[in-house]
Amino acid sequence: MSFAGKLRLGVNIDHVATVRNARGGAYPDPLRAARIAEEAGADGITAHLREDRRHISDADIEGLMDVLTVPLNFEMAATDEMQQIALRHRPHAVCIVPEKREERTTEGGLEVAREENRLAHFIAPLRDAGCRVSIFIAADKRQIEAAHRIGAQVIELHTGAYCDAHAEGDTKTRDRELEALREMSSFAHSLGLEVHAGHGLTYDTVSPVAAFPEVMELNIGHFLIGESIFLGLGPAISQMRKLMDDARS
Repeated sequence: MSFAGKLRLGVNIDHVATVRNARGGAYPDPLRAARIAEEAGADGITAHLREDRRHISDADIEGLMDVLTVPLNFEMAATDEMQQIALRHRPHAVCIVPEKREERTTEGGLEVAREENRLAHFIAPLRDAGCRVSIFIAADKRQIEAAHRIGAQVIELHTGAYCDAHAEGDTKTRDRELEALREMSSFAHSLGLEVHAGHGLTYDTVSPVAAFPEVMELNIGHFLIGESIFLGLGPAISQMRKLMDDARS
């Protein structure tokens, strides 16, 4: 596998739906957010249909499949229900993530190594249906090797620990986590896996990760939706796009 093309930006619109659901109405509309994101330079849209439907709904996924002109990255837990939904819609990509009802957001990477057999059988029909299968994992060699063995085409490295350490001013941990992300990006690429990264990235933390030549896509959501309150969604995304492009060049 060689490095090719620009670094892609996937915009996660989950928390537009979070705001909508706070009032139980129709606004703000995640589909409108997806269209604005496309116009602002997003290369794809990410949406996580959680088991408890706390933000994105089944109707949102149906609508996105109808209106998007860029790929949909469908984040989902490894459950029978989600597998059937993905097989019905056949999005461009599915990203398998860990999920617990009690968590505020995805708290870590998927434990692949302990569940290789189950996950290999779980993703096989998704691959057969034409979906690119991504596994959301920590920057851990054991998990990357397991993702490769089960037949995933893509891994998405969890950048949350790096971003949290930066926010807390813990430079030692930040630098250690960033180095792990760099090393594991290179290792995953050497196995033939396409490398993505995401979770918690901000204007202050995106550039070092965007500079890794092996990383082909960043998925960013919560920060961009938050910044859109102050800047507007289009300008917030455009600024992130510029930082990514500058880091890559």
